[in-house]
Amino acid sequence: MSETHISIGRIKRDISELLNRVAFGGERIVLTSRGKPKAVIVSLEDYERIQQAEEQTQISNWKAWLARNEALSGRILAERGGELLDVDAILTETRAELERRHDHLFDR
Repeated sequence: MSETHISIGRIKRDISELLNRVAFGGERIVLTSRGKPKAVIVSLEDYERIQQAEEQTQISNWKAWLARNEALSGRILAERGGELLDVDAILTETRAELERRHDHLFDR
């Protein structure tokens, strides 16, 4: 696939021609400013491939996170001898402790 570097100034002048080269010729246009790449014009087909790749990466990352989470949960459960945590009780006790501290700080 062909890649061409074009200054932003030229884009203003030749946008129609450059878009046709991208859309119909499969070219990728790298926009530069003061010689440094700033952005890329790609075909809709390339854009859709990029989006699909990003989506697949997100799904893979999610699956990896889920597997790590399940492994950690399994280790914690094993360490607790199969006994589940009572999250509601932990939250209730934490709230009560915060209230006690608040009351202590403000002499109530």
